[in-house]
Parts: sequence; structure tokens; C-alpha cells
Amino acid sequence: MAEIQAKIKTLEDEMARTQKNKATNYHLGTLKAKIAKLKSELINGPGGKSAGSKDAGRGFDVTKSGDTRIGLVGFPSVGKSTLLTALTGTRSEAAAYEFTTLTCIPGTMKYQGARIQVLDLPGIIEGAADGRGRGRQVISTARTCNLILVVLDAGKPVTHKKIIENELFSFGIRINQTPPEVKFIKKENGGIGYQEVVRQTKGMSPEVARLVCREYKISCAEVILREDITVDQFIDVLEGNRAYIPVLYVFNKMDAITMEELDILDQMPNYVPISSQNMWNLEELMEEIWSRCNMLRIYTKPKGQIPDYDEPVILHAENPTIEEFCNRLHKNIINSFSHAWVWGRSAKHQPQRCGKEHVLEDEDIV
Repeated sequence: MAEIQAKIKTLEDEMARTQKNKATNYHLGTLKAKIAKLKSELINGPGGKSAGSKDAGRGFDVTKSGDTRIGLVGFPSVGKSTLLTALTGTRSEAAAYEFTTLTCIPGTMKYQGARIQVLDLPGIIEGAADGRGRGRQVISTARTCNLILVVLDAGKPVTHKKIIENELFSFGIRINQTPPEVKFIKKENGGIGYQEVVRQTKGMSPEVARLVCREYKISCAEVILREDITVDQFIDVLEGNRAYIPVLYVFNKMDAITMEELDILDQMPNYVPISSQNMWNLEELMEEIWSRCNMLRIYTKPKGQIPDYDEPVILHAENPTIEEFCNRLHKNIINSFSHAWVWGRSAKHQPQRCGKEHVLEDEDIV
């Protein structure tokens, strides 16, 4: 492990010394591909198995429950346990010393009819992705979440945010990003085919693509770039094990800072200031969690009865269809499906007789 880290350090130093321009794109692409491959070996072991596999540092054994799962990630003693108790009522030990929580504590909060599982993960430290302080277990569990809440102490330096971002990035988590629109197909012969649907301005070129593929021992493939991407994004496509997860930055202990400091924090995107101890601004936090998890409520209406507004069916997919709704209830329903009556914003008239391809909207009644 020490030998791999030394190689990574040497390559990173060489990258830092290299000027960034069109003439050095080829060389920088080589260095980035080598670093990504070494980091993959460091995390997953020789052979580069996918992050999150049995050999990649198993996460905590917590059964997934509810309609969605969110994880609390942060440094020790930033108030994660107090926040879990405030959101879910689940008792998680909290004290004035660091590393109070030594394992994953799950809780469930109900909001807008949805049951949201909240995981209080042990505090991580710098170097967590390399295995320090049970960091791999924490981040492996964070990869299974639909949303990550990075909990930060509002009174501590904002550089803590960058450290946690780097740890998540090193473990293959791409925060607040979407998968790049790149079509990559391995072939048996024909060499590396390269097409650009969109002009590339961030360093990609046929030479760089072939070079990176060579580093991954890929000699025959078809590469089609449908958006302007960086070399790092292309490497992510080749790795094929990246997790694209939305992240919300929760600045806790806002009662300990001044209004001027709060105004500075307010310029940051994707953040919510709270005080979990004083129960301040938790409603805004729950609204942000709801909107970022992209959840839709669909109410069921048994024939001849009033709709059930207490227990909605929660769907995650964008533009979910009636077929997905049926599969959420029971996988055998769709086999005998004829039609459904739909009330709500997606219906052209109330009610509308619909087939299984009909796209539902939030708070529709089926």
C-alpha cells in the first residue's frame, strides 16, 4: 500500500509541475489515467474490483428500509447524533468528546407521507478513503444512500468541506453530478473508434482517448462523446463504478456564529444552516431533503371507496409510469393489468382512463 501511495504522490507532483495548455494535454491525460488506476488498486486491491464489492472494504450491515435512504457524513463531534435524534427521535449517544458514535445508527423519519431512513455514520477523518479510522466502511455505506448530508460545524473552518469532498471523490462518489453522456462500447476488433457529437473544449481529443484506453488495456472500442467532458469524466466512464449522489451541506451549530458569518455562508450553493440542539431551521432541511430525493406521492383509491391519503405510494423515477406504480405495489399486478382511472394533474379530464404507459405526476390518485 505504501508503495502505491508513493507512486501516486510522484505522479501528482509531476502533474503539479506541468503547465496546462494544449501541448501538454496528452501528457496530463496519461498522468491522470495512471493516477486513477493506482487509486483504484489502492481502494479495491490488485485487479481493480469495483468499489463497494466484497473486497473494497464492506460497509456496515444495515438493512435498507423505507422509501429512501440518506446518510449523515462528517467529521467527529459536529452534531450528527443530535441531528439524527432531532429528525427521527432515535436515541444516538451524543457527548462532548470525539468518536462517540462507533457504528452506524439507523433511524426513520416520516415526512409528507414518506418513510425516510436516516443513517448516523461514525465521524471520518482525513485519509478515510485510504482506510484510516474505519473510513472505508463509512464511505461504502454512504454509497448506498439516495442523498448524503455532509454535516459541518458552522464554527469550524470551511476547508473541512473540501476535505470531505476529496475523501468522497477518492472513493468514487461524484457529488451533485450526473453521469457524462458518453457511449462506450468494447469491440473485438477495429481499434479505437472516436466520435464527437459536441465540440470538446476541456481536454478530450482522439489522441487522449486512445492513450487513456491504452492505460486500461483496451485496444478495441467505440467512443461517442455527446457532451463536452474532461479527461477525468472519461476515466470515470472507463472505471464504470462511480456513484452519482446528490449532496446537501448542513452547517450545524448556527447559534454559535454571528450574522456576518451567516451572510458569508449564505453565498454557498446546496447548503442549509441549522441548530440541531435548539431545533432551529429543521423544517427547511426536511423540505430540501424532500426536493433533492425527487420523490412523488401517488395516492391509491380502491374501487367504490375514498382515496387513501395517509399512506401514499412513493416513486423515485423521473416521469414514472403506471407500470412502475404497479410494480411498486406488487410485481404480479402488471400481468393482469387492463387499465387504470387517474385523477390529478397528469389527467386531461377527471378521471381519465389510462394505460400502463401513462406518466404520473405528484399527488395523482390512481
